[in-house]
Amino acid sequence: MQRRINKVAVLGSGVMGSRIACHFAGVGVKVLLLDIVPKEPNDKEKAKGLTLESKAVRNRIVNDALQAAIKSNPSPLYTKEAANHISTGNFDDDMKSIAGCDWIIEVVVENLDIKKKVFEQVEQFRTPGTLITSNTSGIPIHLMTEGRSEDFRKHFCGTHFFNPPRYLRLLEIIPTPHTDPAVTDFLMHYGDLYLGKTTVLCKDTPAFIANRVGVFSIMAIFHIMQDMGLGIDEIDALTGPIIGRPKSATFRTADVVGIDTLVKVAKGVAENAPNDEARAIMEIPPFLQKVVENNWLGDKTGQGFYKKTKGEGGKEILTLNLQTMEYGPKQRAKFASIDAAKPVEDLKQRIRMLATAGDKAGEFYKNFHAYLFSYISHRIPEIADDLYKVDDAMKAGFGWEIGAFETWDLLGVENGIKTIKDKGRTVAPWVEEMLASGAKSFYKIDGGKKCYYDLASKSYQPVPGADAFIILENISNNIVWKNSACNLYDLGDGILSLEWKTKMNTIGGEVLEGVHKSIDRAEKDFRGLVLANDAANFSAGANVGMIFMFAAEQEYDELDMAIRLFQRSTMRLRYSSIPVVVAPHGLTLGGGCEMSLHADAVQAGAETYIGLVELGVGLIPGGGGTKEFALRASDEYREGQIENPILQDRFLTIAQAKVATSAAEAFGLGILRHGTDAVSLNHSRIIADAKQKALELADAGYVRPIERTDIRVLGRGALGAMLTGINAMKFANYISEHDGKIAGKLAYVMCGGDLSEPALVSEQYLLDLEREAFLSLCGERKTLERLQSVLKTGKPIRN
Repeated sequence: MQRRINKVAVLGSGVMGSRIACHFAGVGVKVLLLDIVPKEPNDKEKAKGLTLESKAVRNRIVNDALQAAIKSNPSPLYTKEAANHISTGNFDDDMKSIAGCDWIIEVVVENLDIKKKVFEQVEQFRTPGTLITSNTSGIPIHLMTEGRSEDFRKHFCGTHFFNPPRYLRLLEIIPTPHTDPAVTDFLMHYGDLYLGKTTVLCKDTPAFIANRVGVFSIMAIFHIMQDMGLGIDEIDALTGPIIGRPKSATFRTADVVGIDTLVKVAKGVAENAPNDEARAIMEIPPFLQKVVENNWLGDKTGQGFYKKTKGEGGKEILTLNLQTMEYGPKQRAKFASIDAAKPVEDLKQRIRMLATAGDKAGEFYKNFHAYLFSYISHRIPEIADDLYKVDDAMKAGFGWEIGAFETWDLLGVENGIKTIKDKGRTVAPWVEEMLASGAKSFYKIDGGKKCYYDLASKSYQPVPGADAFIILENISNNIVWKNSACNLYDLGDGILSLEWKTKMNTIGGEVLEGVHKSIDRAEKDFRGLVLANDAANFSAGANVGMIFMFAAEQEYDELDMAIRLFQRSTMRLRYSSIPVVVAPHGLTLGGGCEMSLHADAVQAGAETYIGLVELGVGLIPGGGGTKEFALRASDEYREGQIENPILQDRFLTIAQAKVATSAAEAFGLGILRHGTDAVSLNHSRIIADAKQKALELADAGYVRPIERTDIRVLGRGALGAMLTGINAMKFANYISEHDGKIAGKLAYVMCGGDLSEPALVSEQYLLDLEREAFLSLCGERKTLERLQSVLKTGKPIRN
């Protein structure tokens, strides 16, 4: 059957339930969110004369939970308006409404008896054929269907989202022996394509895949920490971004997840996995037991391994001393190998350096890898038949940039076995059998496809579903041109793709050279071009260091040339004879945003944080961004208007350095265009989707656009109104004197300068105004102070 999901019921509105509801609403699905009825009205409700029969009382739990989720930061919604897709109710009055839902997701407390009672209710009202799934993180899925009808069992499955559902990309799919394979296939596909998830098919084993390996890793780190005499701050310095893990590292992650949750999962594995050779590692160490007894459970109780306090200097984060069980100031971790590795941009090179270091940090990594590699070897085929599923789960669920088996490959499989044995651990026999067969790694690239070692066939097989993804690293044999910053790839079907690898993917002279070279090559021999990368961020903008250096040394001719080159590059993206698609994701700021503004089409990742932020560093957008916003405002101008409200909105977007916190928000800011630009919910699909969009434009008979000479600017009349508003903001102390000066120059450019009346001007006219304003601001002392602050601290000062 052709199954469609138009409406979802989410049963349970706690932290997970409310946020799962928000994620479905965010992708455009209607949601019915239900929870229990309170036992009695609270004091506020009684004061209003409300009773238990009042709807406001009966829906209080669900409504309060939803509002708390909507107000939380980071937001669980792509846009605030998406909350309108969610309706609320309670189990007693509204369970009958699930009959109109296509998918029912149970997210009540982790208690099998309570879940069974909910499913009993569900079966009374559910329409046969409707999907029914549980979001449990630990209860065996097959136990939940006991006593249920055949149709219920056939359409029942485990769907384990990770918190927060919008941001963590893992969705574990856990079928039971009774689940219809078509249901499993549908959920795997729907989660990937429509929810933007890495869907991983799991066995119904304790804690499934990600929590089984992730919690083991944390518990192993606790044991290593005690053996080596390390502290919390040292562990979090060792297990964070330096090795491609989230900033929350180990102990901060425990605080966010909930220390009680961590303990519960560890105990669950110890109790329910009797054959786990590392069960002893899951035993709760005394310091962890003490933290739980004190009810220091992390963020949910206001303190855990860390505690936020207000001191004389503002907010301060204190660290728990596990020996004294008292909080004290954070201690800077001092490891020579960490200091040496920090400047290394290449994560793989960094990990190799640290794993072979001779100091205490290196010893920690040897211990940790021994525990981790041993454990994952024994989990195949217990928790997953295929090793790539473990890596997918850890990358998508715990935010590891490189998976566990991928890390083992990176350090060498034979070296990994030696480390395991040196530390007194064991390795599963299949790994040594793999080496003996001549296969020397868990993965290999074959014809641009990532293949994994398959235990069943004892051969390399392509990772399933990878055909829908394009991973640039996997097609390094297809590089057709490069310089020290850029690689130009042949994606096949006549489409090229340019990536650059600089710090934070900033844009400098070599990147702009790459833009021109790639367009030249595409116009000569290909059909289209995609600007994309596999990095965490698309681009943090122009090279601020270069701008500061030229400005500080008053090299204004060099600076003028650099700005002209950037403007020519963005205009070349717009006015080439082949379609250009830009694929932004993550941070896409300043110049990265300007490139997106000038593309024929944008294929953005759902998690794209995009905006023109130059005013924060004392400048205006100088690579065509100011011009482009004026052009787009002109296109929305309506004949007869004295003022252009769209121009005011676009001016404020730049003047306030607004950044869209999702691709969906970027449409509202005028950065993305309805009907032209699109969003990829699954991050892994962005480059493939961008390639497809370039092909569609080429197939439609793409013709080079004609440069615009018909941009309506409003001149002195609009400029006067904007300057009045800026002066009012200065007078009220909302902005500084220098903020006012920058905003005034921005207004001057967007209004077309000091024209006596509205006029039609060309793009080049606005680009010249933009460049002149940018250059003049580079000569301002306060702008130099802001640029210097960004280079030193990563943040601009307010001056």
